[in-house]
Amino acid sequence: MKPVETIDYHIRWAWHTIQRMYNEEANKYGFSMSTGYVLLNIDVKKGTPSTKLGPKMGMESTSLSRTLKKMEERGLIKRKANPKDGRSVLIHLTPLGKKKRGISKEKVLQFNKKLHQIINKKKTNEFIEVIEKIKQVIKEKQIY
Repeated sequence: MKPVETIDYHIRWAWHTIQRMYNEEANKYGFSMSTGYVLLNIDVKKGTPSTKLGPKMGMESTSLSRTLKKMEERGLIKRKANPKDGRSVLIHLTPLGKKKRGISKEKVLQFNKKLHQIINKKKTNEFIEVIEKIKQVIKEKQIY
């Protein structure tokens, strides 16, 4: 079987292409796709516990820690003690972080709007159904 004949080849190729596109666009505004992704997953009003971000986004804790450190150094986020649990930290957006979050949201919506214009709803729903099935098979360890 040739790589191009496998499902994972197309998923990996598509994801790398999307990632490259988002990184090129984010770079115009002084940040990266991973930074934008984190910004989109932080609750604007309440903040988000740092321990919830990794699982929410599918990021490993070391990658997330490195990303959060860079974001804090660049003034995009602030860490604050969780008033409900002194052992945990809440990640809050700074005004600059909120601005960059708005840019990220706009770009994601723009990309999805374009896809919805060229891919009909039935095919979109089928694609999501297939991806969800792949995730389920992997999660339930039905392969190895």
